[in-house]
Amino acid sequence: MKAAVMRANDAPLEIEDVRLDDPGPGEVVVKTAASGICHSDLTTIEGGLPVPPPCILGHEPAGVVEAVGPGVTEFQAGDHVIGCLNVWCGVCKFCTAGRPYLCPTQLEGRPYGAPSRLTAANGDPIYQFANLSSFAEKMLCPERSLVKIRNDMPLDRAALIGCGVTTGLGAVLNTVHVLAGASVAIVGCGGVGLSALQGARIIGAGKLIAVDTQAWKFDLARKLGATACVDATHGDPISAVHDLTDGGADFVFECIGIVPTVQQAIAMTGRGGTTVLVGVVPFGQMAMFSPTDLTLQEKKITGSLMGSNRFRFDMPKYVDFYLDGRLNLDDMISHRLPLEQVNAAFDRMRKGQAARQVIVF
Repeated sequence: MKAAVMRANDAPLEIEDVRLDDPGPGEVVVKTAASGICHSDLTTIEGGLPVPPPCILGHEPAGVVEAVGPGVTEFQAGDHVIGCLNVWCGVCKFCTAGRPYLCPTQLEGRPYGAPSRLTAANGDPIYQFANLSSFAEKMLCPERSLVKIRNDMPLDRAALIGCGVTTGLGAVLNTVHVLAGASVAIVGCGGVGLSALQGARIIGAGKLIAVDTQAWKFDLARKLGATACVDATHGDPISAVHDLTDGGADFVFECIGIVPTVQQAIAMTGRGGTTVLVGVVPFGQMAMFSPTDLTLQEKKITGSLMGSNRFRFDMPKYVDFYLDGRLNLDDMISHRLPLEQVNAAFDRMRKGQAARQVIVF
């Protein structure tokens, strides 16, 4: 099968022929229909996440089941599925307490000593990213990384639900439970931020402010529910949000994952408000803020991992949101492209020229 392989950090991905192993116990072969391109993939390429090359990236997929391994009873050939990186064991304290997205086993692959699920043409193993590696024509996944969805859901839009939509919507609906009428600021209007924005609109937020440095995104943000937009390249975005919300937003969602915007998001948060860190800041980087400011204004800062999802419950619900018109995925896709153009897609991402891009197989 064809796949885009990361052979080194800070280098273009290479299109190669790769071998997929036969499915073992509890594993499923999925023919990839589409894969969204997430900023976390770019962070990995640039060395911000500790993933060793050679590796096949991609973790926002949808596809069709092609074959199942021994013991698999929940899926059969022909099922339409979404893949998610939050594999769950079902028995740890996090799974049994209803927080499977924190399961400590979720990034474990095959048992030690087992053959690699992915190998290069010369037989060398290739690392599988998040038990998915969706920048490839097929995936060999644990069954607990998949959820079956309705067959009438378009798979190129379903792919977005696999990461970006679930991360953004879930941050609003699951992590902090935004209240109707609350003021909300979204920092970063990429796929995750636009999903958080839609979550706030679905829940009935009052003032809904989109903050970005790319003015071309504001028409889309308004179409998806923003009531005001702040161009962070013109003036002080912190003061702008404070002016729009009479002293700071009730909830601020940082959806980029860089230190300056984390600090801005905390400063945009009003008295008694909550800052939600959704974007993934590269490992080893630190952000400074005033603890006194948090104490005297009783602000809160919390992280949100993949939208605090229970993906087998949440993702079919988000599919329903799309099909009944509450969730707009069509306008979020700015580019559809073949696998061979993946490096051009990352260039657009670096330049801020895309909302969500989808590889279509």
